[in-house]
Amino acid sequence: MTVGIHSGHSDACPICSGEMRLCFSEQVLGKYQANYELCALCGFLRAKDPYWLNEAYSSAIAVADTGLVMRNLAIASKLSGVLYWLVRERGKGLYLDSAGGYGMLTRLMRDFGFDFYWADKYCDNHLAQGFEYKPEMGPCNAVTAIEVFEHLTDPATFIKETLAFSGARTLIFTTELYAGDPPAPGSWWYYAFATGQHIGFFQRRTLEILGKRLGLRFSSANGIHIFSEHQIDELILRFVTGRGVSRIAPWWIRRRLGSKTLSDHQLMLQKIG
Repeated sequence: MTVGIHSGHSDACPICSGEMRLCFSEQVLGKYQANYELCALCGFLRAKDPYWLNEAYSSAIAVADTGLVMRNLAIASKLSGVLYWLVRERGKGLYLDSAGGYGMLTRLMRDFGFDFYWADKYCDNHLAQGFEYKPEMGPCNAVTAIEVFEHLTDPATFIKETLAFSGARTLIFTTELYAGDPPAPGSWWYYAFATGQHIGFFQRRTLEILGKRLGLRFSSANGIHIFSEHQIDELILRFVTGRGVSRIAPWWIRRRLGSKTLSDHQLMLQKIG
């Protein structure tokens, strides 16, 4: 392992077009040497030329992701308050979970009363079958991308394509941010060198610069990040995603919107009948 900012010139930063310079090298998947580059202008850190990705994604969801269930439960609780109080129409209309994995978040959000749908190019839908999104269904009020950004080689293109596909004007996402200098390779679990799937890492300023480039406003609180054409009040965002409110809000919202658990059950029975 080597650490430090080195003078070797590399490609332009995909976020701000600044110069990317070698920051450190580390082994991924237990056998491949990877170089990680840093943009000093915006703080974007990435794995350069991640040639190991096909092997890393031999399984769409890493077997080491033991936090998948708890993470979805926590995100669904926070997301319900964000969608109800900060996104227009108070929980009505369509919503999409892009890169939706097995469909767990889609199912949870439908159980809370939101008309949520699923899409994913690389994973099978196991838990929200029958609720796959198609653009002809109409535009979505918001689209989510949970634990996606750290997997991207081109975040700007992903954002533009996801918003265009969903017709949404608000993208809600999660990814762990770092502040200051990049964490040392052995001190930050989020690098996930063992799985080789995490290849891009962001600071808040990285995302602010990316948002400006795309004409979107950026806001963030309690691990929930938002790109939107609309202004999002960060004080309210911090409040509704806080531990106390996010524990109570889903059940309060569920009573007002009406859970789709039973109606979805009846709909699926009709489809297989």
